[in-house]
Amino acid sequence: MRQLTALDAQFLNVESPTTVGHVGSLIILDPSTAPGGEWNLESVRAVFEPRLYLAAPFRQRLVEVPLGLGRPYWVDDPHFDIEFHLRELALPSPGTHQELAEQVARIHARQLDRSRPLWEAYVITGLEGGRCAFYSKIHHAAIDGVSGAEILETVMDVTVEPRVVPPESRPFVPRRMPSRLELLRWGAQSLVGNPLELLATVPKSLPYVDQLPGAANIPGTRLLSTSAALVVRMLGEAARADLDGGRELRAPRTPLNGAITAHRRFSFGSLPLSDVKRVKNHFGMTVNDVVMAVTATALRRWLLDHDALPDIPLVAAVPVSIRTEDQAGSGGNQVSVMLAELPTHLGDPAERLEFTRESMLEAKRAFDAVPASLLQDLSALVPTALSGLAARALFKLATVPGVPFNLFVSNVPGPQLPLYIAGARVEGVFPVSAVTDLTGGLNITMFSYDGSLDFGLIACREMVPDVWNLIDYLLDAMEEMLDLVPHEASASRRSPLRPSAAGRSAAGGAAAKKSTGGTAKKKAAAEHLPGQRAAAKHTPANPPPPAS
Repeated sequence: MRQLTALDAQFLNVESPTTVGHVGSLIILDPSTAPGGEWNLESVRAVFEPRLYLAAPFRQRLVEVPLGLGRPYWVDDPHFDIEFHLRELALPSPGTHQELAEQVARIHARQLDRSRPLWEAYVITGLEGGRCAFYSKIHHAAIDGVSGAEILETVMDVTVEPRVVPPESRPFVPRRMPSRLELLRWGAQSLVGNPLELLATVPKSLPYVDQLPGAANIPGTRLLSTSAALVVRMLGEAARADLDGGRELRAPRTPLNGAITAHRRFSFGSLPLSDVKRVKNHFGMTVNDVVMAVTATALRRWLLDHDALPDIPLVAAVPVSIRTEDQAGSGGNQVSVMLAELPTHLGDPAERLEFTRESMLEAKRAFDAVPASLLQDLSALVPTALSGLAARALFKLATVPGVPFNLFVSNVPGPQLPLYIAGARVEGVFPVSAVTDLTGGLNITMFSYDGSLDFGLIACREMVPDVWNLIDYLLDAMEEMLDLVPHEASASRRSPLRPSAAGRSAAGGAAAKKSTGGTAKKKAAAEHLPGQRAAAKHTPANPPPPAS
């Protein structure tokens, strides 16, 4: 049994009829490598079920403390039933990537049942090219991006033959559910302990409260931050550092920002990681810098389509893992956020690259100047009994004067070697994240896997009906960056993964018609089946271990 941290609890509190608190991933697989070429619900369950004990969230559910006297607890689910969580879905063959994405968007938009462990997984068959897929979602209250990747590795193997996992030391017998009286007692004890916890952490973080995304929009925040800094100095503690010379970011209003609906769209694609690294090496940037520059270029083109390009940069929120080595394998959230400007206002690609490099350096300097645990520390200030109402109210209040940022852009490092699920080779791992009123109607998350950068775009259906256009724009943006690199350095390019033209026309035509502006002429896109991309990959001589 484990109590949620204050930050974990906030991911529960922000849920509403239009907002979900879970994240997921879509994995494309080649079943031809599986034993007998067969890959289905039974073969996945045979590998997955004996490994459930390796990750506690799979068999634990939430219990609420009566009267809101404390944060919820994770406890063993006395009615755990894997058949409820592991499901099967078949697309009408041959299912296109767009048809698959539509199904994922619909499933992802549904909230998880809080009376059961907060995860679901789907074995999906019927994809074009003989491919299959594995979609899973798990609540953000249980994991962050890094620990989520670790949990995903539970079902994965580095060889076609599933690894031998030692059996559970004893058969799973759920521990007794706590009574309401016990929960009340624990809640009362936590109320006594919380003030001591707050005294140990919050005073160091309060001087930086105005650095939280959107905090500056809440009345009184700057006064609280300044007053806290003065008190800290009077007590002889280190003074608050000058945060990047008073760095002020102003996010423009765009069609991506506003009240979202409960409906979602999803799209996905891939870029060769070698292309990203080629641009990185030539311009003296990081992989993340190039990712942000490519994103800015794609967003610029989308905003032009919609006659909504601001004359100032967009502002992106970038999640940063603060998980230490000794926290590897632990659940929950060890994450913070930094803000960076995206040069959508610049037409020249070389200028966008340079602007992005400087913007990311500034973002890192500002992030390093505040406590890494700022989000965790200040989440503890929200009264438990009012936390759901308070969290949603603060979200709305933070967006009244103006949006604090325009969207989330995340890049999660992954293993650079082939992986398998029940013998089927993993060809791509595409993140499926979340959107809220505060974070904007579009989220772009990328995951590096086996020589590719796989990206998933989740969006509010009404705000971004043409989300598949952004996939093409991301791929074209990478080509534009590569054109800036001398020819000798870019002679060995690999083709990116693009959606099939036929599938696009069938699934995305209606959405594309909703665009209000004229779409720029696109480069001709050849079809690249996932199998062709996987065949082009190679395993490094000394592949690094999976990222933790």
